[in-house]
Amino acid sequence: MKAYWEDDTVQLYLGDMREVLPALEVQADLVVADPPYSETSLAWDRWPAGWPTLTATIASSMWCFGSMRMFLDRGHEFADWKLSQDVVWEKHNGSGFATDRFRRVHEIATHWYRGNWASIHSDVPRLPSTYDSKGRTVSARAARPPHTGDIGGATYSDDGLRLARSVLYAKSMQRAAIHPTEKPVTGLLEHLITYACPEGGLVVDPFAGSGSTLDAARQSGRRAIGIERHEPYAEAAARRLSHLTLEAS
Repeated sequence: MKAYWEDDTVQLYLGDMREVLPALEVQADLVVADPPYSETSLAWDRWPAGWPTLTATIASSMWCFGSMRMFLDRGHEFADWKLSQDVVWEKHNGSGFATDRFRRVHEIATHWYRGNWASIHSDVPRLPSTYDSKGRTVSARAARPPHTGDIGGATYSDDGLRLARSVLYAKSMQRAAIHPTEKPVTGLLEHLITYACPEGGLVVDPFAGSGSTLDAARQSGRRAIGIERHEPYAEAAARRLSHLTLEAS
């Protein structure tokens, strides 16, 4: 199958992922999926039935964006996967015009895996602490809440970094967006990809949209394959990736 656009590390294909993905015959380290949530009447917002089952044939680790409603409605389609955790993306501004509900300023990213958890790549990003603690000596036992159990204490020198929190704040794309549901690279996609895919590994995005996941994967030293069924978005993603290639050269 011929790529719609490609360079040394990224390939973008045009078509329905349910047809393209089996034809590629690839095995990936990670799938990053931002499927249509199927919560609006927009033409592109249609859930592709069976896609989680298909991705389970090419990878054992997957991040999937969605809403609580989407996961509750479609939970049975994730039967081939086991849920490991959920991360909340907090936006700087919400979406929607409903006045009878809380203003929605977040989306959920769930991490799924198959097989033995010990074999799944996981490397939690360490981010700068919100306060200056570098060089301080800390007793881990003193800081442990009692409900976590008695694991044994330790003393370490604080390097000023902390495990990334399960709520990640990153500005939404808004006017700069190529696609209406585009996710930001900085502060969101970069952390999800580096957590679940080893450096040099392969990331597959079955709903490539603006190409943001492909961009994030390439910037972090990973390879990437994207599939997009709507040609205007595939064309826009190709322009984005081409522009970034020229900037880097």
